Amino acid sequence: MKQSQLFTKTQKFAPKDEQARNAQLLIRAGYIHKEMAGAYALLPLGIRSIEKIKQIVRQEMNRSGANELLMTGLQKKELWDATGRWDDKIVDVWFKSELKSGAEVGFGWSHEEPICDMMKSHIASFRDLPVYVYQFQTKLRNELRAKSGMMRGREFVMKDMYSFARDEQEHEAFYQECINAYSMIFEELGISEDTFVTFATGGAFTEFSHEFQTICDAGEDTIYINREKNIAINEEVLTQNTLKKLGVKKEELEKVRTAETGNIFNFGTEKSETLGLYYTDESGQKLPVWMGSYGIGITRILGVLVEKFADDKGIVLPENIAPFRVHLINIGKEDEADRLYKKMLEKNIDVLWDDRNLRPGEKFADSDLIGIPNRIVISDKSIEAGGVELKKRTESSSKILSDSQLIKRLTKEI
Repeated sequence: MKQSQLFTKTQKFAPKDEQARNAQLLIRAGYIHKEMAGAYALLPLGIRSIEKIKQIVRQEMNRSGANELLMTGLQKKELWDATGRWDDKIVDVWFKSELKSGAEVGFGWSHEEPICDMMKSHIASFRDLPVYVYQFQTKLRNELRAKSGMMRGREFVMKDMYSFARDEQEHEAFYQECINAYSMIFEELGISEDTFVTFATGGAFTEFSHEFQTICDAGEDTIYINREKNIAINEEVLTQNTLKKLGVKKEELEKVRTAETGNIFNFGTEKSETLGLYYTDESGQKLPVWMGSYGIGITRILGVLVEKFADDKGIVLPENIAPFRVHLINIGKEDEADRLYKKMLEKNIDVLWDDRNLRPGEKFADSDLIGIPNRIVISDKSIEAGGVELKKRTESSSKILSDSQLIKRLTKEI
């Protein structure tokens, strides 16, 4: 893409009412637009990064044998009444409205009840199980606090997956497989060393859960970790009984601030029994289906990555998450830049060409703010030195490479 074709512009200042650093930088860099507290529009740069995060997650979900679908955001009151979760005293984040017919309707904050009900049309026999399905869905939650930018929103994109199994053993096998898949995802995102599988309560979902908590100073959670034993406990369940079960003492634990980037829940058969999701086994016996739920906050991850890696100049994103891999900047030398730009497109190198008629300092400042990993500069100086200047966003020094050397290097990295 040519930068002159982007309708968005970088900004020197973020909205005065925006407190979160991740949102301030993403707004200034042109990734998002703030509609209101907790609600952000994704702009072209933001969409590109979000789609790359989704693709990393999608790869692992597909590898686990799950099918992708997309459910409606509208929720039937009757389903949630059956499980008791329509009650605002039980779930306090509902957005609700009324249809023209007078019936009440909710806007999806989660999808366990609807997906369980839907599966009654597809699961009847043991031969139909197991089933794993997932979606990338916009969730709406009437959060009381929405001051953490992309890390806690009233509207956000989540990957939610649901498993349906014949028995506890089959369910538990997939549950562990999902933990492994999530670990692979966080490794791809570059945050595996700072992400811990954490024992926690299930809140409005179930009695207990496992959270994936990523160390982040701007996070809203506190966990206690033992790196050597790879144990992590959410503060809310830090009791003597929990410590005893896990075989650790409180003085052996390190207190850290974190952001919840994923979670998994074991529903057992409770939801299936309540909503009438049964299957017939080999002997003809009617049994309830075992169910699990597995979430990853897609837009939240973008906020966490910005919080963790940004520097005093702007956003710094991992190469596989940044909206483009290469930022091509020309100082004069438009013909040479156009030629190199076309070469990179031919080699499927993801490039943004800053073809705008601006001063070099403005282009460099915008490049640092946007945070594309590789900056290539073509100028009289670079050509005299033997080619083009390549500088990594995270490095202070640069290298001069010929066109062919540059293309070879970038193609090899892909």
